[in-house]
Formats: sequence, C-alpha cells, structure tokens
Amino acid sequence: MDRVTQIFETVEGLRLVAARSAPAWRAWGPYLSDRQWGTVREDYSAGGDAWTYFPHDHARSRAYRWGEDGIGGFGERHLRWCLSLALWNGRDPILKERLFGLTNEEGNHGEDVKELYYYLDGTPTHSFMRMIYKYPQAEFPYSRLLAENRARGLDEPEFELLDTGLFDGGRYFDVEIAYAKAAPDDILMRVRATNRGPDAADLTLLPQFWARNLWSWQPGMEKPALRRDEAGGVLATHPELSPLRLSADGPDGWLFTENETNLHRVFGVGPAEGLFKDGIDRHVVQGEPSAVDDRAGTKCAARFSLRLAPGETREIRLRLRPAEAEGDPFADFDALFATRETEADAFYAALQSSITDPDRRRVQRQALAGMLWSKQLYHYDVREWLVGDPGQPAPPAERRHGRNHDWMHLRANDIISMPDAWEYPWFASWDLALQSLVFAMIDPDFAKNQILLLVGDAYSHPNAALPAYEWGFEDANPPLHALAAWRVFEIDRNLTGQPDHDFLKRVFHRLTLNFTWWVNRKDANDRNLFQGGFLGLDNIGIFDRSKPLGGGATLTQSDATAWMAMYALNLMRIAIELALVDSTYEDMAGKFFEHFLLIAAATGDGVWDEADGFFYDVIETPEARLPIRVRTMVGLIPILAVAVLREADVERLPRLRERLIFFQQNRPDLWRLVSHWNEPGVGRSALLSLLRGHRLKALLRRMLDPAEFLSDHGVRAVSRAYAEAPFCFPWDGRDLGLAYEPAESRSRLFGGNSNWRGPVWMPVNFLLIASLHRFYDYFGPDFTVEAPTGSGRKLNLREIADELSCRLIALSARGPDGCRAVYGDSHIEQEDPHFRDHILFYEYYHGDTGRGVGASHQTGWSGLVALLIQQVTES
Repeated sequence: MDRVTQIFETVEGLRLVAARSAPAWRAWGPYLSDRQWGTVREDYSAGGDAWTYFPHDHARSRAYRWGEDGIGGFGERHLRWCLSLALWNGRDPILKERLFGLTNEEGNHGEDVKELYYYLDGTPTHSFMRMIYKYPQAEFPYSRLLAENRARGLDEPEFELLDTGLFDGGRYFDVEIAYAKAAPDDILMRVRATNRGPDAADLTLLPQFWARNLWSWQPGMEKPALRRDEAGGVLATHPELSPLRLSADGPDGWLFTENETNLHRVFGVGPAEGLFKDGIDRHVVQGEPSAVDDRAGTKCAARFSLRLAPGETREIRLRLRPAEAEGDPFADFDALFATRETEADAFYAALQSSITDPDRRRVQRQALAGMLWSKQLYHYDVREWLVGDPGQPAPPAERRHGRNHDWMHLRANDIISMPDAWEYPWFASWDLALQSLVFAMIDPDFAKNQILLLVGDAYSHPNAALPAYEWGFEDANPPLHALAAWRVFEIDRNLTGQPDHDFLKRVFHRLTLNFTWWVNRKDANDRNLFQGGFLGLDNIGIFDRSKPLGGGATLTQSDATAWMAMYALNLMRIAIELALVDSTYEDMAGKFFEHFLLIAAATGDGVWDEADGFFYDVIETPEARLPIRVRTMVGLIPILAVAVLREADVERLPRLRERLIFFQQNRPDLWRLVSHWNEPGVGRSALLSLLRGHRLKALLRRMLDPAEFLSDHGVRAVSRAYAEAPFCFPWDGRDLGLAYEPAESRSRLFGGNSNWRGPVWMPVNFLLIASLHRFYDYFGPDFTVEAPTGSGRKLNLREIADELSCRLIALSARGPDGCRAVYGDSHIEQEDPHFRDHILFYEYYHGDTGRGVGASHQTGWSGLVALLIQQVTES
C-alpha cells in the first residue's frame, strides 16, 4: 500500500475527506491568537502606535474588538465561545492568562515573547491537539525582563526567561494542555501539571471559558450567558449557537464575571467595583470577593488548587458538549483521549512511513504541530475599523488618512495560518504562500483555501494588488502565490489522485490581474526592470528600499525583477496545465512565455554585472546608472526564475507551438535566451531561466563559497566577506554601509527584530533548493559544479540541493554530538530531558552557528523543514 493510500485510509484521513462536504470537524480548533493586544486591529489611536494604544497591561481588563487570546486556546470558528488555561503560582502579581512579551520599543531587538511553550502535536481536523507550557514556581520576572532588555543595546544578546535562573534546579511546572474531540462539537480538555522541582509547590489552575464580546460593538445584540446548572456544570447559551454545557471533574468551585472592559482601571472612569474581564484575576490574586459571581456571567473559570510533591503529576479534566447530552461526561473521557491520540499516531505513521530516523520524525511532527497551533481567526473589517462602531467614541480623524486607509474594501473573517501567533499574529502574503506548501502535506483543502483567500474579493484590492500584512497592506511582498498555487496543486494531485483544475483556474484568473498590477505599478520606466521596495527582505539594503530615493532617482531591483520573471514562468506553467484540458488557455501560456523573455532580455543590461558575475540593485538617475555592488541574497534571487518546458506538452498545444516558432523565426534576440530542444537536456526539453551559459555557474560559485554565502546551516543572506570589511556606498552626501551580521540586527532600518544581513533564512533557502531541482531536471546528472567552492569536490545540482536540505534539517535535528544547532550553547535546552526534545522553529538562524534568532515560534516559513524532510527522504 502506498503512502498516499495509507494516509487517507487512517481515521483522521477519512475525516479530511468527509470534511470536504461536511466541514463540521473544522468548526472548533486552536483559533485563539497567542496575542491580540498590540495589534493593528485593536489600535484606534490617531498616530497608529498599536503597541502603546493597547499594551499587555490593559489586556486582562479590556475587552477586545476583533479577536481573543489565551494560553493553549481552543475556540469555535468565530470565537463566539473560547477555552484557554490561566495559572497562578501564588507569587505572581497577576494571573497568568496570556503570554507575556516585550513590544518593539521595549526589546533591544524589537518585539519578543518572553515565555517557554512548545507545540508538540496536532491533527489537521484538530481532533487531537497537545502543547506544553513551562511556568516558573518563583514570581514571574515581568519587571526584570523589561528592565534588562531596555538596558541592552543592539550589539548585546537578548535577555531571555532562561537567563533569569528561575528554571535552574527544575523549579518550574510543566503544564501540558491537550484537547480531543469526541464529536465535532464535543470537546475534551485535559491539563496535566508536573512539579519538576525538588520541593513541594502550590499551583492554581483555572481553565477559563467565555463568550467573545460582540454585544458592545453591535447595539441590540442579545448577550450570551453562562449559568451554573443543577448538574454542577455551566450551561452556555448564545443567540447564534445551540446550547452547550461545560463540565469540570472535581473543581474547588466556579468563578463568574463579565467579558467587559474595566473602564475604571483602564481609563479612570466608571465604577471601581463590578464584574469585568479582569474579575477572576482580581478575585484570585488580589483577593476581591466582589470581583466575581458564583452563578452567572459571560466569562467563567473552574478553580483547581493543587499542591504538588516533587516530581508529582496531577491531571484535571473538562468537557464541553451539547447541552442535551446525557450521562457522566467523564465516564469515557480517558478512553476517548487515548483513541484520538492513537489516531494521530496512525496518521503520522502513514505520512512518515518512508522516514526511518526517529529524530527527523520528531522534528517534522512538531513542525507540523506548530503550523496547526498557529491557525487563528483573523477578523478585520477595515471600513468598520476606520469609521468606528455605533455607540462607541469616534476614532480620531487622522486615521482616515493613516494606515490602511486605502483598503476599506478589505473584510477578513477567516481562519488563517499565522507566521507566529505571538510575534506576528497576522497574515503576511509571502509567508502565507509558503505556509500553504507545508499545509498541503497534511491538509490540501486547507492549503488551497489559504491560497484563494488573498486573491479573492474580500482581500485583494480593486486595482488587483494583494495585501502584504496589516501594518501596511500597501507594501509589496514577493509575488509567490503563483508558485504556491502550482505546488499546492501538484501536492494535492499526488495525495488525492485528482487534479483540481477548478482551484487552479480560480487562482490563475486572479493572478493574471495581479501580474498586470505589477507590470503597471512597479516598472517605473516600462523596461521590464522592476521596483517593489523592501519585498519582505526588511533591512537587507543600505537604505529602506520602500522609501523614495529623491532627486528623480529610482531603484531598479535585482530581486523584484527576478520575482517577476519567476511569476511569469509560474503563470505560464499553470496556463499550460489548464490548456491541456481546455485549449482556451493556450494563448495565456504564450503571453507569459513572452513576458518572461522580455524580462530575461532586460536583465542583461539592467541588473547583471558581467565583470563581477553577480546581480545588483541599480540606482538610476537622469544622468547615470549606479550599481550597488554589494553581494547579498538580492543577487541570488535570479536563480529562482527557472522552468523546464517539456516538448511532450508543447506538442499537444498547437497554438503555443506556433507562438514558439514565431519567436524562433522573428525574434532571434529573444529566442537565444531559451535553451533549445536540440541542446543537451533531459527528455527533450527547453530551459527557461535568467541564467543561461556561465551565469548559473558564476552565481553558484559565490553561493557555495564558505567564505561568502555557504554556511554549515544553509545559505546566508549576506556574504561573509563583509565580516571584516563592511561594504560602503556613497550616496546623497552620506557613506552608507552594510556589514555581515550573522544574528540579531545592529540596525533598526526596517523594524526591530528582523535582520537579513547575514543569517540563514529558511524561505529563500527552500526556494533555492527547489530551483536547483528544476535545473537538474534539465541538465541531468552530468552537469556538475564544485561544491563547496574550493573543495575540489564536484556534485550535480540534485546532490547540491539535497546537501543544502540536510544542512537546513540539521538546524533542528540532533547532530552527531547529540546537540541541536538551534539551541546554540544553551545547556538546559541541549541536555535537560524535559527540554531537549521540545523543538522551537525560529524566524531565522545564526549565519555561523545555526542558533535560532528572532521569533521563536515562527512555525510559518520555518515549518518548511517538514517538507524538506519529506523531500530528502523520498528523493
């Protein structure tokens, strides 16, 4: 039985098949954000300072407008009902209800979550989910984390929770939060707390259940209600949903309050006493009896007061199910959990049937778990956000001309994969495209949905631009949706055996409009040489590439031009696939073939430097062209623009063949850019690439040089040649520089914690590997280059791709010395048995050591390691 058949014959696989027509199993999931405060959606300030307008200190007392957050949260599709866990160690000044971290201004390298938590397991329908949160037994060091990081400069490392010493000697609790579904609307919650320390310790667990506050923003809406019932549980009624009952197994008692803003605490108005969002915190931590009710509210908690001996584990159990359900809710609780966990094991056993290394299996499964836990409700109606809500204070007038004011059409209310549910709890266009590739491995329907979202009417601009991310929808991200759509289509076809041409058509029609937007808006001089701004590469340049240069100058970008060449090739490939079943798409295949040739011709005199054998950005003024001769990832992006055109496909498409013959006969200047059928190639094919002849070898010589781009852990974003002698460029009366910075950025040019000046970034490495495979498809095994440069060893392009994949996998997998590069010299993370097999997937990685840097739960594009493991195993 093949792997695909095995996957879809598991119980979880059968649920995925059933969910195509009856998606009830998707109705509940881990859809709460890890952080709702400090987001653009919750920011109603005049100047757009989201971090200051809604800080962490307000979060426990102030109702959210657009979402909810919590630790280990689980919620209904629209978060009308939410579950999560709160904790108190008896010493903290506030209840631990949500993850703490520093804002962009507070952290010495920007925003940074300061907690220890790990996403360990999950299934695509969320029938089983498991994570672990590590909670210190001493007072949580909120003030110290803030003060230490504020005092540190850009050249110093970040002060982390482990650096406080609070976890030394095991003086913390391991708190495992798990969910299982008995049925789509029957949710089991299990919490296991273990004392890892040498002494007995007290811990209060407070599983919380609440209604998202919609009534404050929608006048006349009937409020949901939570009420104690005669069975000792809580009856939950909602005007839009069927009644539910929450049961807890042996709590000390129930606490009720209202999910409404404490106006007195936050704004200094209104009564000081009453039932507010912070009522449970005020009652448990501050000892205020009147802050809670014992019978009813819109937010409640079951209280469990535990004293744990050293090494002791205690378990608490809750169940949320339809109110009409009968019988003891806990009679089959353990059996149901065991069944769902066994089903999860069977699903991943089928997926990983070809992977023999148990540690690689662990890495892949946790990477996928992180992806699944990072799905959240993204609710943001820009028009309502700008105009304001009835009965609420009107937003400042300045907002009508501020952030996202030109995107009033955007109305999001969807479950979306987040790059990082704390540090980046919002979608980003090219992140989402790459995340969809990973989801396609386990849930192709969800992956296709993610691709379709941003190209649909609710998101894409009327001018056909795709939104970049909520801090600036108007920014341009690399146009990867065509690549993602094609790859997701292929993965889905391989998994299901059915080509979803309807999906491909829907995406293609939208992306042709977006491609035209790029051509019209980002090619300032109509020369097929493109601009685009930072393009997701943040501070890789010597200045902010998203800002005008002034003086009539424009910045022609190597990466923007290459992304557009790649975009044209991907749209051509999609058009060919569709033309094979519908001849009306043949002309579109020819159109994008021509677009590619025009861009390829322009790069020769535009951004390619023959003397250096490298691609550079170029400043163009009316008087001169000034190449910025700095060797960065920008100059390697042209490798990505590659496709192989099969003669067998062209033979079936007569109009496309006629178009190719026309170019051959009438535009020899363009035709010579194509490696022809009669030149060496595998299976009679043509190579379409920006790198004909010696250019590919010239770039690979740089890319595979350990003194420049190649590290033990992948391809760096900037050449290591600038470690001792930074690049310097005179411009506009200033000397602008760029040095090799392998880890945290020493520049705040574009945000705080993003640095493309030397680290290894998973997304571009993944794309480089994919492109090397495409080149290998054409050249075959006999085309070899020296790898690494200077080693004397010759490898073909597939071998190089596999070696790069293994270097990236080794960031997370345990090496021969038993260590994981991602954890650097952290003794506790490398050796402690309760840490060493919990794996974090970072935003990027130290260019020399492989240590994880940036967002620590960037399970978005760093989750691509799951796909790399699968590809290397099956190649």
